[in-house]
Amino acid sequence: MNQKKNIYCLTPVYNDWESFVVLIQEISHLRDNLNDYNFFVVAVNDGSTEEIPEDFDFKNIPTTVLNLKINIGHQRAIAVGLQYIYNEISDYDFVVVMDSDGEDKPKDIKELINKAELEKEKKIIFAQRKKRQESTYFKIGYFFYKYLFYFLTGQKISFGNFSVIPKRLLSKVVHQNNIWNHYSGGIIQSKIPFEKVLLDRGKRYMGVSKMNFNSLIVYGLSSISVYFDFLSIRILRYSLYGIGICTISVLYILYQKLFTDNAIPGWASSLTLIILGIILQLFSVTLVVLLLQLSSRKHISGPNIKQYLNFIENEIKVNFYKD
Repeated sequence: MNQKKNIYCLTPVYNDWESFVVLIQEISHLRDNLNDYNFFVVAVNDGSTEEIPEDFDFKNIPTTVLNLKINIGHQRAIAVGLQYIYNEISDYDFVVVMDSDGEDKPKDIKELINKAELEKEKKIIFAQRKKRQESTYFKIGYFFYKYLFYFLTGQKISFGNFSVIPKRLLSKVVHQNNIWNHYSGGIIQSKIPFEKVLLDRGKRYMGVSKMNFNSLIVYGLSSISVYFDFLSIRILRYSLYGIGICTISVLYILYQKLFTDNAIPGWASSLTLIILGIILQLFSVTLVVLLLQLSSRKHISGPNIKQYLNFIENEIKVNFYKD
């Protein structure tokens, strides 16, 4: 008889306990339909101002709630949870990173697990969205975010946090400092093998999304910041292109002024000064970016896989068997 595999579902929660109730119910239904797996939940309470209801029904799902000292944001809450599982838990086979609001559907976990097992647990499996449920306003913003990300980094990002991490790869993940800024972007940048599965995005269980325009901008900038090295090179390249075009333009203007009769008095001098100003600005931007890049590279700090301890105030364990 095959031993059941243990799946730990990691989810950040911020003032959304009503949705978390439904998530626990959905995971309970999934457990009842899958006999080969045990399900556990690690919820990272990201500094919520609302307390967990005293009559909260965990549906006999073994659950750990990590109460953080302060609100550190969605991505860093994920990093805390991943480090906690890596350091404090040993009997797991897969870690599922997901949102608690229903947009990541628990019933899709099985498909992600199947893909991970098909890949012999050598790759992280992400859910790539083929159909989204957000508003048109959000979709437009996300569309521009994806293409801006590609333009600045040269990498395509078509998935979010919903993913399955096999146990053998979790060590590689928690040693990546970049996951503290952006989980999925950090995985791409780290070169850890990953694969994607096309899945529809679910609808929120309760309330409205807390991802507003400002949050989307911060989310996007966090993902791009992971690629600061690549971004510096791209800025340098585009600045050199711009300086080259401006230089050719100046030479063309001087040619028109000195060797043809097409020049208009005063026109060449004014335009030349404008273009020289553009060259100076491009040079200044390039110099500042390169100095920042060189400055960042002189500070060498190893990964701290115990960083999570600085943020956890206490933990609550429910429905675990006592030894």
